[in-house]
Amino acid sequence: MKTYPSIAAIAFTMLATLSGSFAAPAADLAHSDSKTQLDAIYKAEWERFLKEDPTLGTSIGDPRYNDLWPDMSLAAIERSDAADRAALDKLKAIDISGLSVTDRMTYDIVKLQFEELTSAMRFKPHVYAISHQGQLQGTASPQSSSELAEIAPFDSVHDYENWIARLNSFGPYVDQVTELLQIGIRENRTQPCAVTARISPEFDAQRVSMPTASPFYEPFKHMPASFSDADRQRLSAAASLAIAKNVLPTMAKFEKFFNTRYVPACRKTPGIASTPDGAAFYRNRITHFTTTDMTPEAIHALGLREVARIHGEMDKVIAEVGFKGSFLEFCHYLRTDPKFFYTDPNELMRGYMVIAKSIDPNLVKLFGKLPRMPYGIRPIPDTSAPGSPTAYYQQPSNDGSRAGYFYVNLYRPDSRPKWEMETLTAHEAVPGHHLQGALQIEQGEDLPMIRRMTQFTAYIEGWGLYSEGLGYDLGLYTDPYQKFGRLTYDMWRAVRLVIDTGIHSMGWTRLQAIDYFAANAPKSELDIASEVDRYISWPGQALAYKIGQLKILEMRALAEQRLGAHFDIREFHDLVLATGPVPLNMLQRNVENWIAAKSSP
Repeated sequence: MKTYPSIAAIAFTMLATLSGSFAAPAADLAHSDSKTQLDAIYKAEWERFLKEDPTLGTSIGDPRYNDLWPDMSLAAIERSDAADRAALDKLKAIDISGLSVTDRMTYDIVKLQFEELTSAMRFKPHVYAISHQGQLQGTASPQSSSELAEIAPFDSVHDYENWIARLNSFGPYVDQVTELLQIGIRENRTQPCAVTARISPEFDAQRVSMPTASPFYEPFKHMPASFSDADRQRLSAAASLAIAKNVLPTMAKFEKFFNTRYVPACRKTPGIASTPDGAAFYRNRITHFTTTDMTPEAIHALGLREVARIHGEMDKVIAEVGFKGSFLEFCHYLRTDPKFFYTDPNELMRGYMVIAKSIDPNLVKLFGKLPRMPYGIRPIPDTSAPGSPTAYYQQPSNDGSRAGYFYVNLYRPDSRPKWEMETLTAHEAVPGHHLQGALQIEQGEDLPMIRRMTQFTAYIEGWGLYSEGLGYDLGLYTDPYQKFGRLTYDMWRAVRLVIDTGIHSMGWTRLQAIDYFAANAPKSELDIASEVDRYISWPGQALAYKIGQLKILEMRALAEQRLGAHFDIREFHDLVLATGPVPLNMLQRNVENWIAAKSSP
């Protein structure tokens, strides 16, 4: 939804044209003209984003391009980069001196987006176009493309026809991705061997003898009851044919390329610094993900301090439960004792549902504004569960047709401890990502879509990690083991600061990173290996969580100290969430302005 000049503003301009006695001040007219120009740029660029990446439209509930895949050709990528640079030039040319506070914030946010897009291009991020966490990471990852069906609509005959169109055009799309990966091979810009080892098994689910066994066919097993028999038969036959003639041969061809060409060329060192201009690329990713100018060295030192601090809190809980043994022995106990695990994936799912339902009624204690949009809980698809994290969140569609979803990993439940479930639910569902994400979607229509859909990882994941600490006020962590689970997750994010910078800036090996993780957090061996490989494949992203959390805690402490008895936790939380994702320096400015306003007589 686009910001346009209001009806009142248009009417006022018309009156001013007809009668000089109603003429607006020159400054007001200049402001109106600037805002109109900006609105036009925002609208045009957002529409371009949707056309360039139809899966973005699918994810937010805009169905206009649901029959298409992104154009991943090098020519299209170069055109997109040129358009980004042109848009940035247009933004810089506009006089912003008269904009309102809200409009200036929008301008700063949109301009920053284009600055980051254009600054990253020299590192050719598009040639790393595959990952074992494709849908989570936002890469192309053909082997997990069937997971797009998780968020695509399948309510009408036209929805199914759109999916069939995507099946029929899958070959050219994958060929374009293959060409990008070939560039990566030639230029030593490939994924590390640890990541390719995780990708290879993901082809197993795609290697089927019958089209109806393909994950791409799954939507046709659950067509709405309202469809006629003729439509059911026609759509099923068309899908089977498209999968047989296009998807399966394409996937077989891509798997052969991956195993015979890409895997042998995989990067032998895990850090991005070993790629061309890799050290500068890592600094670029730090700036992007943290919205700060922190150096790898400063982040590494911060991580070490946080690890030491959280260890002190953990030692208190170990003493509370009366465990006799070392920290590592306690970690081993938590990882291995059967009482801490479910054996049935269905029981694990029910456990998450009970926790989520227990949180919901307590949210009013901490928030004045709650979203209208509900959330559900789903299992991570089998196609990617073995290589996926413990859980993740899918934001609601912008049109309100799809709720938010908390995805939980049910693969090998005997490796997913009960003591982590409460803090994980607080992070991924409420009051974490769903509360923040749904409120972002529900921001007023006066904000342009390019602003409303903004993603700043330090804000989003910082809020998620901060939300874990709110569990104490929401009836969670009454059991000392659950409390230790919350500390484990805080430690997990502190460890990330050390490991991510260690791998990508200081030459750490994968084994060194795994050993450091295992020595400091009682996550399961399966999770530790999966997490480390995630950091390897996604440089800098893991830094955002702890850095964002610490900034929110810093702002809360400042507000509590300056406002004293006038501090209201519900107002503070509503303020932080009101703007949607913003860079951390902008968040700080917003909180400081709020403190100043409340402190005024």
